[in-house]
Amino acid sequence: MARQRRAECTSADPDLPSTSREPPMTARPSLSPIDSSGTVSAAFLNVKAAADYLGLSPHTLYVWRHRRQGPPSFRMGPRGRVMYRLEALDTWIREQEQADSRSNPALNPLNTPPQERPCRSLGA
Repeated sequence: MARQRRAECTSADPDLPSTSREPPMTARPSLSPIDSSGTVSAAFLNVKAAADYLGLSPHTLYVWRHRRQGPPSFRMGPRGRVMYRLEALDTWIREQEQADSRSNPALNPLNTPPQERPCRSLGA
C-alpha cells in the first residue's frame, strides 16, 4: 500500500511540486557590464565585474593591483572602492595584444633578419 502511494506522489501531477533534482531557475542579477541587448550598462566596473569582463578571477586583479601590474584602476567614493574604467580595460587588452609576438608580426623573432657574428681571429 505504501508503495502505491509513493508511486502516486511521483507521478506527473501538475498540482504536486516537482521532484526532479534540477535546481529551480531563479532570476539572478547580472554582474556583467554587458546586458542582454549587447550594450554596455556601466562606464565604471567594480573588481568583480571587471574580472568577469576580462575572464579572470577577482583575486588575480587584486594581486595585479598589489604588484602594480594589470589594467589601471583607481579608488572611488568615500569607501574607496577599487574601480576600473571600461575604456581603460579595452585599451589595456589592446596593449596586451600588441605586446604579444604571436599577434604582432613586428615582434615575432622569426621575422627579424639573422645577425652576423663578428669574426674572431685565432691565436694572434
